[in-house]
Amino acid sequence: MSDELAHDFFPIIKVYKDGRVDRLWGTSTLPASIDPQTGVQSKDVVISTAPPVSVRLYIPKSTTTESTRKLPLLVYFHGGGFCNGSAFSPTYHNYLNSLVSEANVVAVSVDYRLVPEHPLPAAYEDSWATLKWVESHFAGNGPEDWLNRHADLNRVFFSGDSAGANIAHHMGLRVGSEKLVGFKLNGIVLVHPYFWGEEPIGGEVALGHREHLDALWRFAYPLTSGSDDPLFNPGKDPKLGELSCEKVLVCVAEKDALKDRGWYYSEVLKKSGWNGVVEVLETKEEQHVFHLINPSCDNAVTMLKKIVSFMN
Repeated sequence: MSDELAHDFFPIIKVYKDGRVDRLWGTSTLPASIDPQTGVQSKDVVISTAPPVSVRLYIPKSTTTESTRKLPLLVYFHGGGFCNGSAFSPTYHNYLNSLVSEANVVAVSVDYRLVPEHPLPAAYEDSWATLKWVESHFAGNGPEDWLNRHADLNRVFFSGDSAGANIAHHMGLRVGSEKLVGFKLNGIVLVHPYFWGEEPIGGEVALGHREHLDALWRFAYPLTSGSDDPLFNPGKDPKLGELSCEKVLVCVAEKDALKDRGWYYSEVLKKSGWNGVVEVLETKEEQHVFHLINPSCDNAVTMLKKIVSFMN
């Protein structure tokens, strides 16, 4: 076994020249369950075996007592630089339990294939396959009973953090461009979105690790044109105005290196011809995905409440 590194993206992932992959976080998992704190139920569903795509579904406690009323549906895309994380990790399992309980929504958490074993655009394609699977429940006769019984596909929201926010944005665009008519996308919540660009903006000028983010993107998507690829820099996307929803909430954190990209996204979206409403919530004194690291802190609770009100 060689310890010679081919790629070192500490603290996310290391890849060795002999092919070994060392994910530095996000590898542990929790089973689906009934959450004792919130009463939220979850279960796992395989929606495709080739390629392997699964989801974890969540329904709130209210579905057991108010079984006739259908609830908004949240489709969630986890973060991790396209390299790490899963829909089954303790971090995302616990976050979705809280969000589903507080917002009283049904949720589909997407487990997409990861880099480097499956370079981009695999994660985008898996996410799109999931949306088409969700759409198959529109008439109430899809393959999954929980969605047939409890999800209102006229009230669909997308959300994700970091790389998952990047995916959520692109799925919102694709719903419009490919005319996915089996559900109505009402809004998108982008939490600390993983966007970038060739030219530094705002506080990025002073950042010491711009090259690190450029290199991580090329690692994730070897066929990319670079950091101004519209998949990485929405400001370079001529189709940005086709975003298929009425409202967007962008959450940024003051001490996050990606903060200015979140603000920039809101500005270019407003100028794109899109006729929706975009709002930015900036949390002071916090770092990237602080709400997942310390979900009980005051700022995380405040942000959760804001996302809940956005969906209701």
